[in-house]
Amino acid sequence: MADAEQPQDVDPKKKSKKPLFIGLLLALLLGGGGFYATWSGLILGGGAEPESAHEGEAPSALPDIAFVPVETLIISVGNGEDGRHLRFTSQLEVAGTYSADVTLLLPRIADVMNGYLRALDMKEFDDPTALVRMRAQLLRRIQIVTGEGRVRDLLVTEFVLN
Repeated sequence: MADAEQPQDVDPKKKSKKPLFIGLLLALLLGGGGFYATWSGLILGGGAEPESAHEGEAPSALPDIAFVPVETLIISVGNGEDGRHLRFTSQLEVAGTYSADVTLLLPRIADVMNGYLRALDMKEFDDPTALVRMRAQLLRRIQIVTGEGRVRDLLVTEFVLN
């Protein structure tokens, strides 16, 4: 029976801390190596290129464009009792070869813009996306007046509603 009894106060075997120290050492080495690789330029972050890659290159040529200013439009909006006005200034981005043609059509363009902006309801100006929608509508109407391919974009330079 003496064989069957084992002492109860024997401590269980403790786990080794060697893997913990190895993992910590590897983490420090890899972190330091990653920092050095990024700091020294071996790894480029965010898709950037080193400045030395652009030193000899000239910037590409701009496309053949011209900007035709449209005279400032002052349009009464809403009912006449409020006395609110819209001050609208813009420029047209056109292909360089059509600049003279579009300039010739400016009175017709101003008429189309005036008609569209005057027909808008006051509620439409309160919408945060109103300017984007108005710009798209105006551009489409201007492209119809000038013909396809002449006007590329409408740039709104002033939009003041008082």
